[in-house]
Amino acid sequence: MMVWNILRCVIGSSRNTFQNRLSKSAICINRIARLMSTADPKEIEYFSTFKHVWWDENGPFFDLHLYTPIRVQFVRDGLTNAGIEVPNSALPLEDVNIVDVGCGGGILAERLARIGARVTGIDASVELINVAKEHAKLDPDVLERLNYIHTTIEDFSQKEGQLYDAVVASEILEHVKNPQLFLKKCVKILKPGGSIFITTQNRTLASWLVVIVAAEYIFGRIPVGTHEWNKFIAPHEVQRILDDYGCKTRLIHGLKFNPLLKRWSWSSCIEIFYGLHAIKQKEIGM
Repeated sequence: MMVWNILRCVIGSSRNTFQNRLSKSAICINRIARLMSTADPKEIEYFSTFKHVWWDENGPFFDLHLYTPIRVQFVRDGLTNAGIEVPNSALPLEDVNIVDVGCGGGILAERLARIGARVTGIDASVELINVAKEHAKLDPDVLERLNYIHTTIEDFSQKEGQLYDAVVASEILEHVKNPQLFLKKCVKILKPGGSIFITTQNRTLASWLVVIVAAEYIFGRIPVGTHEWNKFIAPHEVQRILDDYGCKTRLIHGLKFNPLLKRWSWSSCIEIFYGLHAIKQKEIGM
């Protein structure tokens, strides 16, 4: 009996030690997962507060609505130049599979779906994904070409087996914690020959003066606190990262806004806003 009691104590102690180690391991894994995530909780919380006005074209994001036509043109023309066939001029992106990463409430995703693309919109904000889903219900023809998922690019790239024709990362790169990891996961879900489209802000004195000082604080065109200048990224940095992951940059466009005409257009100047289109050359280890 004494021997049995001793064995039971030893076994029980070992089990507790094992369980404690498992628990500690789980905590470590969760911490590592958080560190490896590109989603910034502060950014998610901030943008989620605008869920009720996301689709208000006269609201806080009216500039984003004005920006959307040229973003659609950027993707459409880029895919056409990359060799996507256009059998239907009314739906030039018919059956092209696109992932809109950081889709927010769906402003760009819907417009891409309207010209035929099958768009999967992903975002780390469940509130904004719900906004996107509800707005898509207003147009059944668009709804059937849209799929919104509350997730991060890291989780999506791990679970998704399909490779896509294009990834769009528009006005999101300047809001993530780890641009290199973010772009790596974006490239992972692209098929060889697929395109990645990025629009973001350069990290220059001009971008700080225009995007933050003028647009946020002086003229109030963008809600104060929308951007952090140290998160802006230069086009050559993006190009270098994409090169490392097997993507060849096809073009870099500057973009400018005319406040009198309320219209965006292409520019040779990339000091403030720019769009970058790159094509995945081959599948590499991710």
